[in-house]
Amino acid sequence: MSENATPRKALLEVDDVTIRFGGLTALDSVSFDIKEGEILGLIGPNGAGKTTCFNVMTGVYQATSGHVRFDGTVLRKLKRHKITKLGMARTFQNIRLFKSMTVLDNVMVGADAHSKVSFFDALFRTPRHRRTEAEALARAKDLLKIVGITARHDELAANLSYGDQRRLEIARAMATGPKLLCLDEPAAGFNPAEKQRLMQLIRRVRDEGYTVLLIEHDMRLVMGVTDRIVVLEFGKKIAEGTPAEIRDNPAVIAAYLGVDEDDAS
Repeated sequence: MSENATPRKALLEVDDVTIRFGGLTALDSVSFDIKEGEILGLIGPNGAGKTTCFNVMTGVYQATSGHVRFDGTVLRKLKRHKITKLGMARTFQNIRLFKSMTVLDNVMVGADAHSKVSFFDALFRTPRHRRTEAEALARAKDLLKIVGITARHDELAANLSYGDQRRLEIARAMATGPKLLCLDEPAAGFNPAEKQRLMQLIRRVRDEGYTVLLIEHDMRLVMGVTDRIVVLEFGKKIAEGTPAEIRDNPAVIAAYLGVDEDDAS
């Protein structure tokens, strides 16, 4: 960043978050932020607390202590649909599409989650409703173009390949109009060529103006696409930095290789 550049605003802040399930501490005083316009990776070995942290941020779990602030709003006790309305969207490890609906209709469902049209407008198909519907349709087609499945728009979601279903899920999440797009293991089940295409897609999503949070096991993908990385181990943050800094961090090497930190340095 140049000397005169304006520092980017923190869009999401995780502040000293702890969550316990009975006697188990799944997250222990974790803090980090996500800046507007960046791709942040959240990584760690199995059982590190990545998914728990993700679920606290997206309203699935409530923190025992600490808080998450999104675009200036503290998210504690907010319902998931309220968080979506604020501008946060997510995908899931297990694909959750409407398989019996068309590709285009799946994206339109995402757009409906962000619609401000009243029940009266929808019931009587007022000019406002028709205008909003036309805008949503055009936006849905644009999103299918971004993720690269425009030609499949009339097909049932169930008939898409696994990789295209992943792309459709990203398009549907983007249709909600998010400021922050949270991707949970988007490369799961992908072969190397599909992972390369996913990296290109994630970069394009950011270039379209979205901030991206990426939880992913594939280190090559994370290192190749993120601006910064946060590393968890046993529910604690052990490192934060650029991909180059994380790659050479002794604590991270020890966490992934299962060796003493002194031996890894």
